[in-house]
Amino acid sequence: MRALVVADIHANLPAFQAVLDDAAAAGAIDALWCLGDTVGYGAHPTECVRLLRAYPHVAVAGNHDLAALDLALTAEFNPYAAEALRWTAERLDDDTRAWLRSLPQTAVVADDVTLVHASLTDPVWKYLLSPFDAVEHLQLQQTPCGFVGHSHLPFVMQEQQGMVDAMPAAGFDLDGVRRVANPGSVGQPRDGDPRAAYAMVDTDAGRVTFPRVEYDVAAAQRDIVEAGLPDYLANRLAAGR
Repeated sequence: MRALVVADIHANLPAFQAVLDDAAAAGAIDALWCLGDTVGYGAHPTECVRLLRAYPHVAVAGNHDLAALDLALTAEFNPYAAEALRWTAERLDDDTRAWLRSLPQTAVVADDVTLVHASLTDPVWKYLLSPFDAVEHLQLQQTPCGFVGHSHLPFVMQEQQGMVDAMPAAGFDLDGVRRVANPGSVGQPRDGDPRAAYAMVDTDAGRVTFPRVEYDVAAAQRDIVEAGLPDYLANRLAAGR
């Protein structure tokens, strides 16, 4: 089975389509696992949800997904994110709202992979950024492998001999070693690389990889500006910050 793992699409349709095309070029996509924040920031929330739902998928809720349904939560966001969420909330159709409302906060897929947006210590809000954060998370992770999003930063945290080490997202084998990984963001990378990021889990090969793919950043920027969203949200895409 080839499972595509995506996080933080953030309504960036050109980036999401590029990821899907890149993953499909290497073989059929048997499942799509989404780590939350399909909406927010970008100009195509409904279109991205519809595209995701066109695949056999499992998705969990992110903080932007929930705030688009309950604008009181925007008090937790910076002004640009809050403005984008208010814009998003006005444009979601009933079907998309129902789908977002149905999302669980955690999921286990393929019997041995855990999905959560933020951290198992706080599935929607807490950033998992350090080995210490990973220790707390892994104490709750009942599967050998787990994936998180939220920070928009690709990484792998690996547990060995009671210690957790942080490593770059350079791929790993599904060998039973306990790990939690972040595939990076599809729609708003923040590691200085503007290319869309994702992970591919190949259970037959027993391997997880972390591809990056170029997409039409200018088109995504133009869509944001033409939608009347803050220019800041468009400008940051080119820098990957």
